[in-house]
Amino acid sequence: MALGRLIDGKWTTEWTERDDSGQFKRMPTLFHNWVTADGSSGFKAESGRYHLYVSLGCPWAHRTVLLRSLKGLKGAIGLSIVDPVISDQGWKFSTRFGSVPDSLYGSDYLWQLYTRAKADYTGRVTVPILWDTQTQTIVNNESRQIIQMLNSAFDAFAEFPERDFYPEARRPQIDAVMDAIYQPINNGVYRSGFAASQAAYDSAVTELFEALDQWENVLSQQRYLIGEPITLADWCLFTTLFRFDLAYHGLFKANLKRLVDYPNLWAYCRDLYQQPGVADWCSVEHVKQLYYAGLPELNPSGIVPAGPAIAYELPHDRARLSQAPQPAALVS
Repeated sequence: MALGRLIDGKWTTEWTERDDSGQFKRMPTLFHNWVTADGSSGFKAESGRYHLYVSLGCPWAHRTVLLRSLKGLKGAIGLSIVDPVISDQGWKFSTRFGSVPDSLYGSDYLWQLYTRAKADYTGRVTVPILWDTQTQTIVNNESRQIIQMLNSAFDAFAEFPERDFYPEARRPQIDAVMDAIYQPINNGVYRSGFAASQAAYDSAVTELFEALDQWENVLSQQRYLIGEPITLADWCLFTTLFRFDLAYHGLFKANLKRLVDYPNLWAYCRDLYQQPGVADWCSVEHVKQLYYAGLPELNPSGIVPAGPAIAYELPHDRARLSQAPQPAALVS
């Protein structure tokens, strides 16, 4: 998320992620190199070589923080956390709200990392960034690709290498589920919130809740999105669900239902939240500051609401589904 972009290495507040019909159209990420265990990609997995730049408020960056934690990569991959409130120069570094400044270069703004990597860069300035300290460049800024790397490329340095959220035999199914949830749900909340016409909003919000209804039904029969085990697809859905009642229901007008009105999706969200290594990286404060204080187009007053109070720690009773026969996959 960035309300601005770089053009030929110069920051501009020009923002172009809408088409003529008022629909939100997410611009693509542009850094798509890969870190591999053997270095055959040109970027070899090494402890201490790579650094992750994230926002705890952003759902895309949140995925990568969770994988770093779940795999036990704190000692192998450094971390900087931007201020949750987007400034007039995009993401900035500070120590507010427990943010962690840029320990590598002392940057004031995230765009300075993009121009360090490519002086004449044109495009969005987004989190997450996987940075290589050896070649002084951005390896990748696409969250779905970064979480795949964190899942296995760094296993030699991970505390929990046995945790595999992207098992090779299930990858086609996992990929299909991630594709199925992306446009209507992960991106759908943004398509609703940033719609600039009634027709664009109506289309987006309808698709969003049809998809939520569909997965509510699936999760009434199985514990996780592909049945068992927890996979990258679950973490991709979780970061959207975690923010749903905090921000999307109110600010983004995704308000046909709240997450807590979906018994299975809400219990599923709590199940994932309560997995070891997750709750510590789920910041209600960063989420609310990002959306309510950092998006003046949607909330000109900048007032951050007091609520809602959400009990992510409540028992979820999802384990009862672990031994249930697995129904046919929703997508194949």
